[in-house]
Amino acid sequence: MTAYSTDTPTTWSLEELKALHDQPLMELLFRAASVHREFHDPNEVQVSSLVSIKTGGCPEDCGYCPQAARYHTDIEENALLSVEQVKTAAERAKGLGSSRLCMGAAWRNVRDDAEFEQVLELVRTVNGLDMEVCATLGMLTPNQAERLAAAGLYAYNHNLDSSEDFYKEVISTRGYEDRLETIGNARKAGLTVCSGGIIGMGESVEDRLKMLLTLGSLRPVPESVPINALVAVPGTPLEDQRPVDIFEMVRMIAVTRIVLPTTTVRLSAGRTDMTPEGQALCFFAGAGSIFAGDKLLTTPNPEAFADMELFDALGLRPTQAYAKGERPVPTADPGPPEQKRPIRWSRPGHKIERNEAKRK
Repeated sequence: MTAYSTDTPTTWSLEELKALHDQPLMELLFRAASVHREFHDPNEVQVSSLVSIKTGGCPEDCGYCPQAARYHTDIEENALLSVEQVKTAAERAKGLGSSRLCMGAAWRNVRDDAEFEQVLELVRTVNGLDMEVCATLGMLTPNQAERLAAAGLYAYNHNLDSSEDFYKEVISTRGYEDRLETIGNARKAGLTVCSGGIIGMGESVEDRLKMLLTLGSLRPVPESVPINALVAVPGTPLEDQRPVDIFEMVRMIAVTRIVLPTTTVRLSAGRTDMTPEGQALCFFAGAGSIFAGDKLLTTPNPEAFADMELFDALGLRPTQAYAKGERPVPTADPGPPEQKRPIRWSRPGHKIERNEAKRK
């Protein structure tokens, strides 16, 4: 078996990754499963829940997203949820076996306003339930990251989505470099990082692997990497994309496992279309986490009871909270900057024809 260092991740070339990806599936699975067993308990899978704390109305043009205000979708918008609403959702998720709660808001970026103050209170509340608290709120300044860390946030999710080249074919309203900067801001504040992408948007295999190369170049590498299969939502520019083949998903998870051996690979969106057998292959390939509940933000997801039945059939058990890190203890809020300056995130400025065609 290849020896891996947790301090200095192995450096790969695109050619090496392509050869790894394209080898016979059984060989790839054996190698991935061997790496997984070296660094993780193969019979444990973390169960996470995702709560949309603010739904719809996003000003971005992400071609896959039904929450973009510019597209005609059936998403019901809602204002920021109250502390009591989120606490109730967190307690229910914990009762069903979740050890992590991720809170998502359909924002381009965080603003230093009353809504952010409420999000900080949401973080403190869920932290007090002894659950890992993750948030995905858009772009984030260093001060905002520090305030989230002080409130007890455990992880910040900010996906790269795809390679830098293909990213330009999906999103035109924010720059790839802003995503990397936000990840850096979260890291500097002491937060763990959750960052991955989506396959099935029309990208090439090389684009998928380039995304992994970018994630693998981060120091330290992300603690968790979600691998999402596109859920093609009517009304979005990517509504006609064909579903991702299960073996494409398995290969992507296996390669991610080998490239990032200490990282938790998250089997995320797209599980609704997977058979139990397909999901079992993903676990064997190295997936160590799933999202439970009936929705992932706004797209369908298998029900929690069905997940537990699958766990029982496979002999899997849910991972306990903070199994791979200590629970953050909330500290004094450093507060917003004394001098508020306009937050300037890039706008690439190019147009994506299929996104424009779906615009209201």
